[in-house]
Amino acid sequence: MAQSQWGDAPYTIINPNGATAHIVVKGRDKWALGNLLNAGMTGCTPIENPAPRWSAYVFNLREMGVHIDTIHELHGGDFSGLHGRYVLRSRVLPGHVEVTQ
Repeated sequence: MAQSQWGDAPYTIINPNGATAHIVVKGRDKWALGNLLNAGMTGCTPIENPAPRWSAYVFNLREMGVHIDTIHELHGGDFSGLHGRYVLRSRVLPGHVEVTQ
């Protein structure tokens, strides 16, 4: 059986304060981390990158030790209000690697 592209994937997280973590993500958390990596300093919003529960994926990643900022932005339209822009602040490396400082 072929492995799903959303199966377990190991990463090494290096946070701005130098703390490191080894995590394994899968499913929508893996999808969200990939979107955050691709977005770079621009970050992602649920408006630009639709998904059912962005805030839950970000919560899960934060619980694993990934540093993600939320920037609140105004938007107009029929349902105007605020939305969050999620910006990855951690350095993320594929695999579990040893980091020397």
